[in-house]
Amino acid sequence: MQIQHQKFTIIRVRKPVKKDINNELQWLGNSLGLFNLRDKDKSCFRIFIELLKATRQNTPLSSDEIAYKLNLSRGTIIHHINKLDEAGIVVSQKNKYYLRVNNLENLINELEKDILRALDDLKNVAKEIDGKMGI
Repeated sequence: MQIQHQKFTIIRVRKPVKKDINNELQWLGNSLGLFNLRDKDKSCFRIFIELLKATRQNTPLSSDEIAYKLNLSRGTIIHHINKLDEAGIVVSQKNKYYLRVNNLENLINELEKDILRALDDLKNVAKEIDGKMGI
């Protein structure tokens, strides 16, 4: 049995004052802990945007295709794809990548379900442990 690991990161970040799509996408990614200060050229953000566009067009992309489009190394692409995969945002099929769902609202809804399932599992195990400890 393979255990699937998923890492949830939610960071409360002040919403952008300037209402434009770039700022709002950056805010969304920052709130999900996807983009950080070490990513100087915003590689993860750029990969996320490419995957969003590709998913909307129903055209999954390989890491080589993403690397070519963004003029980044394949290693950089794989590093960030793994991070997005770990967060439950990206799925792969036959060495092609796409977002889990085709719009951002549904993506957040799916992540919410994942988080709630994880919390339910934690509650159930905590209850079992309490019972075994006589608490």
